[in-house]
Amino acid sequence: MVSQTDAPVHSAEIDPSSEAGASESGSRGHRVVAVVYDGLCTFELGIAVEIFGRPRPELRSWYAFSLASVDSPPLRANGGMSVWAPEGLGPLEDADTIILPGWRDVADPPPQPLIDALRAAHRRGARLLSICSGVFVLAAAGLLDGRRATTHWRYAEALAKEFPEVRVESEVLYVDEGDILTSAGSAAGIDCCLHLVRRDYGAAVVNRVARRLVVQPHREGGQAQFITGAVVDPEEGGFADFLDSIRARLDEEHSVAGLAAEAAMSPRTLARRFRQVLGTTPHRWLVEERVRRCQELLETTDLDMDEIACLSGLGSAQVMRLHFRRRVGTTPTTYRKSFQGTPGGVG
Repeated sequence: MVSQTDAPVHSAEIDPSSEAGASESGSRGHRVVAVVYDGLCTFELGIAVEIFGRPRPELRSWYAFSLASVDSPPLRANGGMSVWAPEGLGPLEDADTIILPGWRDVADPPPQPLIDALRAAHRRGARLLSICSGVFVLAAAGLLDGRRATTHWRYAEALAKEFPEVRVESEVLYVDEGDILTSAGSAAGIDCCLHLVRRDYGAAVVNRVARRLVVQPHREGGQAQFITGAVVDPEEGGFADFLDSIRARLDEEHSVAGLAAEAAMSPRTLARRFRQVLGTTPHRWLVEERVRRCQELLETTDLDMDEIACLSGLGSAQVMRLHFRRRVGTTPTTYRKSFQGTPGGVG
């Protein structure tokens, strides 16, 4: 969401030099820099701090987190807080990943120094990630021309109108274009940031981070399910227990009719329930869960591909490779080489 630029300044402050903003282990890691500004979107910044800036001593390596400021401190933040970030845009010069946690107003053009810094960072290979309205900064820098991107559903039409070269996808939670990632409304930033952690550290680590956040490591569906109507409680009627039961038996055969019978619903009612709660179909959810199980087994075991396919319920290595490439974007063998026993793994 876009915060108000006239928020009053009170005594609560975030100091990036404090223990909450940096860790001893993080100082040796991949450099993540969040861009802050007057009128800051507090929740969006909080997502970046919590996921990338919190010390994680249980891991052998983690990110190094810092702030880069568009404006002179103290910066007014939504909710009556102020942020002290005295280093200006300098930290962007050697950032590996740059986070844009919203923007103060979608109608407010970002200043040229910020645009120049983002362009320079992108040219040298830094990754860029926007949360919610932060996509307007990337678009203004011309970095999204010809690319897919998303934002909060409230701003999708404005983004498409102001930047017609951007291929706006208004219903998804996030878009990963490799070196540039964009996420939808505020909380979708959690999904996008966790997705990036999964890319960097694998399924086992992102599951640990998500567990600490008390969120799902991956949400199905897109933001279309949140545009109208109330959010459905997944615990209602024991639906969460039903899903957990299926996750524990992924190696078994499951048909939609069988799932419906187990849930004591008709297939049509089950499909509607999945769409309401998870924004997807029973079949697609089942395949996604099985692929995630493959990822965990590839990271944590030396089982061969046929054994992993069997334990995940995908049947054969050939079928597993098909679904794995479609959803993860690489082969199981390449994934295992990248994430099995890497320094980023759980220590």
